[in-house]
Amino acid sequence: MKFLDDVPRFLLFTGKGGVGKTSLACATAIRLAEGGQRVLLVSTDPASNLGQVFGLPIGNRITPIPEITRLHTLEIDPHAAAEAYRQRIVEPLRGSLPDDVVQGMEEQLSGACTTEIAAFDEFTALLTDPALCEDYDHILFDTAPTGHTIRLLQLPGAWSGFLETGRGDASCLGPLAGLEKQRAQYSSAVEALADPGRTRLVLVSRAEESALAEVARTHAELEAVGISRQHLVINGVLPEAEARADELAEAIQAREQAALANLPEVLRELSLDQVGLQPCNMVGLPALRSLLADSAQAPDPVKLSEPPGTDAPSLATLVDEIAAAGHGLVMLMGKGGVGKTTLATAIAVELAARGHTVHLTTSDPAAHLGNTLCEEHDNLAVSRIDPELESERYRQRILNTRGKSLDAQERALLEEDLRSPCTEEVAVFQAFSRVIREAGRKFVIMDTAPTGHTLLLLDTTGSYHREVSRQMGSSGMRVSTPLMQLQDPQQTKILLVSLAETTPVLEARALQEDLRRAGIEPWAWIVNKSLSAARTHSALLQQRAANEVLELASVATLSGGHYAIVPLLTEDPVGAERLRGLVQPAAVGQGS
Repeated sequence: MKFLDDVPRFLLFTGKGGVGKTSLACATAIRLAEGGQRVLLVSTDPASNLGQVFGLPIGNRITPIPEITRLHTLEIDPHAAAEAYRQRIVEPLRGSLPDDVVQGMEEQLSGACTTEIAAFDEFTALLTDPALCEDYDHILFDTAPTGHTIRLLQLPGAWSGFLETGRGDASCLGPLAGLEKQRAQYSSAVEALADPGRTRLVLVSRAEESALAEVARTHAELEAVGISRQHLVINGVLPEAEARADELAEAIQAREQAALANLPEVLRELSLDQVGLQPCNMVGLPALRSLLADSAQAPDPVKLSEPPGTDAPSLATLVDEIAAAGHGLVMLMGKGGVGKTTLATAIAVELAARGHTVHLTTSDPAAHLGNTLCEEHDNLAVSRIDPELESERYRQRILNTRGKSLDAQERALLEEDLRSPCTEEVAVFQAFSRVIREAGRKFVIMDTAPTGHTLLLLDTTGSYHREVSRQMGSSGMRVSTPLMQLQDPQQTKILLVSLAETTPVLEARALQEDLRRAGIEPWAWIVNKSLSAARTHSALLQQRAANEVLELASVATLSGGHYAIVPLLTEDPVGAERLRGLVQPAAVGQGS
């Protein structure tokens, strides 16, 4: 593996959800440690499953792996980091400011934006801690730098001083107010990340066009902030020998090879490795050691009983229930790469074909509804909440109002403030609020961004609700906020989309818990691209299908039995006919 040659001190793994970042990071850590290196493996994922992978509790403390003497692990707890961050900012002000002002600051610091900034704070501390650099030869990060994290790396030095004067807009003043004291730490961290002698970034992807397009965007964004030494690893590639086994395996390999042949131009210059699809889940030391082994043992044929998917409700059953309401908001949520766009489009097309008026929209910056839909349909309108466009509209509105009376220097500083990580969330929230109001008279089907961004959007919704409620006080006036609509099961149905794999199910479960804390009850689950619901003669694919059984049982429990299974198909579900095929009861249990 080229990315393992002359490994520098810091190694970062990033990519879309479900591509195997955690597995690859764990396997690399084991290989380095068993090669005599002292290694610390750190997860910055709020839904980290390092503990499950290694079979022991880890958490927010450095934990040794007993079987591998030189390997230690750590899971950054973003919620604990956020609480510590809040205390650092708020506690010095208690007693010196009125209680209502302190309470307002705590409210402002209670959101997901604060959590992200606090986790970033912890991440940069690890990059700049001299003691850790003394204790470990290599520090590996299992992470997914979002657009917000990347923008944090670009924070202008004038921000904190400007925010302290109170001249900025109220997008995320509270969270960012604490950055001034950390400026030296952040500067050192950015310097370490940009130094190819100290840091190597591994972009992890699947051999899928959407995943590779996402990696290409991440590559460009990271390169723009000086992180240029990047390697590309294509994970989970189906071996050529398996393609001769049956129609489904042949179709999978053809899609993968087409995606690799059309690799985005910016990725062609990177060092490239390929890792073969494994027959088993990447849990436990033997499985992790096998991932980067020079040769893999072919799996023994596995005889599956009746596919478990045949007993589960099909997607058609869920659509029948949705259609019965006549109108409403349907939101599909989950990790990136689980197929939310395809399923949202399929549901929208089917409802429109039944004569309902439907608005299909997305809040995912990377979504391409047109590529899936291909043509126009009666009763169906399609839109996209463009974060860049909405942010620019928001910035211009603030500059034309609040910035109207500022002098040139103050206006320039306001413009910098409006490039903050949370400005986009406020702008997208306003567009989101406009769209969901339509659900009172038609169906609004929303394909949401990957989980972390969706939670930020919902957090903004909750903050708005709390602010409105506080301002209305005891006036007696009735008000309906977007959060109230999301909490009302008569108006909103949340569909959690997952794959029958460990990481996507874990993240969907964590998302369900987060939604419930916000008073939002998910309506149903959809397990997409299931091998156990398809028919295959490939020994490797049959083994992976058998491994789905435990995950499907977990989904059945987590969903209260209200779920559907969609099989992996031989042909991509593109165009109206194939999309509607996903909603037909006969689709389950078939390979095409």
